[in-house]
Amino acid sequence: MSAQKKAESLGLSFQKAPPAYLNLCIKSGNQLLTSGHVSDLKGKLGADLTVEQGYAAAKNCAEKVLRSVWDTHGTLDGLKVIKVLGCVNSTLDFTDQHLVINGTSDLLHEIFGKEGDGYHARSALGFAQLPTGAAVEVEAIFEIK
Repeated sequence: MSAQKKAESLGLSFQKAPPAYLNLCIKSGNQLLTSGHVSDLKGKLGADLTVEQGYAAAKNCAEKVLRSVWDTHGTLDGLKVIKVLGCVNSTLDFTDQHLVINGTSDLLHEIFGKEGDGYHARSALGFAQLPTGAAVEVEAIFEIK
């Protein structure tokens, strides 16, 4: 199944979005680079949010990233996930940022293949605060094959 069809079978929908203040996804050569996309969920991991809630927030970010990529490229087909940066709004003693950002990676693996085009480099970092109080922010780089 193609990446586009797989995403749609998982319930993701795609439609053209109006221009935003900043470019949410820009094409440069054969790459698509996204801006950071914040989760709808607000809060801080290690205080008022669980790892499971953070995981869902990271998945929410990945869905938004994919919609921006689709809006720029017109399809999810023919893409390879290169790099993911996951930012987690967390307390100083919270050390499970990587488990939170698995919410993004797992969705990308499911759509693009864990051992194929979805196998990506990744950073998962903790931050004292994120814009709008979001629990998670994710940006990504894709290669157009």
